[in-house]
Amino acid sequence: MDCQYACPAHTPVPEYIRLIAEGRYTEAYMINWDSNVFPGILGRTCDRPCEPACRRGRIDEEPVAICRLKRVAADNKGEVESLMPQAPFKPNGKRVALIGAGPASLTVARDLAPLGYEIDLFDDLKKGGGFMLSQIPAFRLPETVLDEEVNYILDMGIKTHFNHYVESLKWVLEQDYDAVFVGTGAPRGRELKIPGREEGAANIHIGINWLGSVAFEHTNRIGKTVIVLGGGNTAMDCCRTARRLGGEDVKVFVRSPYETMKASPWEKEDAQHEDIPIIDNHVPKSFVVDDGRLRGVMFEKVEAKYDENGKRALVPTGEPEVFYPADDVLVAIGQENAFPWIERDIGVDFDKWHMPIVDKTAFQSTHPKVFFGGDAAFGPENVITAVAHGHQAAVSIDLLCNGKDLLTERLNPMVNLVSQKMGIHEWAYDSEIDEYDRLVVPQAPKTKTLVNRKQEVEMGFDPLAGYKEAMRCLNCDVQTVFDAPKCIECDACVDICPTSCITFTPNEEEAELRQHTKVPALNLTQDLYVSEALVQTKRIMVKDEDVCLHCGLCAERCPTAAWDMQKFWYDVTKAGEVKYGCNGNGSDSRA
Repeated sequence: MDCQYACPAHTPVPEYIRLIAEGRYTEAYMINWDSNVFPGILGRTCDRPCEPACRRGRIDEEPVAICRLKRVAADNKGEVESLMPQAPFKPNGKRVALIGAGPASLTVARDLAPLGYEIDLFDDLKKGGGFMLSQIPAFRLPETVLDEEVNYILDMGIKTHFNHYVESLKWVLEQDYDAVFVGTGAPRGRELKIPGREEGAANIHIGINWLGSVAFEHTNRIGKTVIVLGGGNTAMDCCRTARRLGGEDVKVFVRSPYETMKASPWEKEDAQHEDIPIIDNHVPKSFVVDDGRLRGVMFEKVEAKYDENGKRALVPTGEPEVFYPADDVLVAIGQENAFPWIERDIGVDFDKWHMPIVDKTAFQSTHPKVFFGGDAAFGPENVITAVAHGHQAAVSIDLLCNGKDLLTERLNPMVNLVSQKMGIHEWAYDSEIDEYDRLVVPQAPKTKTLVNRKQEVEMGFDPLAGYKEAMRCLNCDVQTVFDAPKCIECDACVDICPTSCITFTPNEEEAELRQHTKVPALNLTQDLYVSEALVQTKRIMVKDEDVCLHCGLCAERCPTAAWDMQKFWYDVTKAGEVKYGCNGNGSDSRA
């Protein structure tokens, strides 16, 4: 399943979308909670790596709104606490320290606490959430949603040490923990050292620090004319927040062309919807300061040039530098890791970029008891990647504490295939082919959102819209399974297939085979489904998976049941093999 595999936490996307379509929101929520831990949070803020992989996008212009359907489950769920592990748990005598209370550390806590581990969670903020609390604006992620899902984990008996900045990893190790997990994120915003930076410092702010100051209500206003430097999602959060704090003329300047900005397309669209222009191909050269006061920024115009290897260079156009006025400037040009609290003589090695050397499978550092995850491990990523790191680090910590090898004794994911037959021509899932476009998530009016930074902008799908969007899912986990000996080569499946993806043809090399399918199979990244030689003619059946809708019409039409629809279940192994919520057969199972 392309969507599930593209998700770093490998959430079973089609399974929970079917449950949403059936109105079984609580079960859909628990499937999400099992794998991605924060369905309500991610349903609003996820970077959506699953959606570019969605096969609906291959036949329509837009993929299924997978991310926003996750929110449908969260917004409409019933009581879920009773489906989660209930503290207190039987102690196993092992102690684990978690440094940082962001998504990676919270995932480790969620996975290990039910196994009897004593968990100590340290963070310098007043409560849990990490950068989800300090850097994602409340108009995108309401604090009530964040607190609810963080507290599901903290209520498992986690010992919290908030408002506690850990100054020494050596000190932590001296407390006789069996393992230490570092999930401190990438807390340092990248500086922009150009002329005028020091002189204008009072009105030049590092983006992530400024967002944190706003979140904790230390900052509640900004100048009327604001320049935001940077092209990532943090820059989009900065410019939109500035609009809500008094910025009337807010502009974003980015070095690169608009099309190659790092910000997600929907983040750029949301900023522009709020009347914020994005000016590309402008490189800041100096801050203009007059009489000790910031006046604006000078920019050099550039254009992107590519060499024969496709490597890009930003080349000055030769035009005169241009001046844009500003009362305040927000610098959001990247984030960096910072580990001043980790001594360099305790066995944790760092590379030439001052990043810890971490195994990408076990998430173990060169110190056997110290693990890293989230942005702290390999640099800035996103919430769902941090969750995936947390799951795997928890597996490693559990193996370590049980005296097992972290690499050779990791269990493989659980997989299963279950036929969806209910009689020979009826299926246990809805396979109707829907052809309407992706639904648009409604937004609150700008007259409300731009005057209140805590007013959530997206209102989410209501249950009816959620049902309609869920029905766009192609059920890619329900696989077509072909039993060649049963086939009589009547071509009924070829005739009924709405995308002409089935072909019966003599066998040949793949390159030639792709040209001789009923419709040429041109997507080389997608494997063909090829049968063994058929009894009657020795031809083979070839199916182009790239355009298959998984509608089941081939299996319905087949007179000999040579075609079957079988649901593929893939579940990533977690610490102690614990699973919550719905299993592959639709029932609840808790360890």
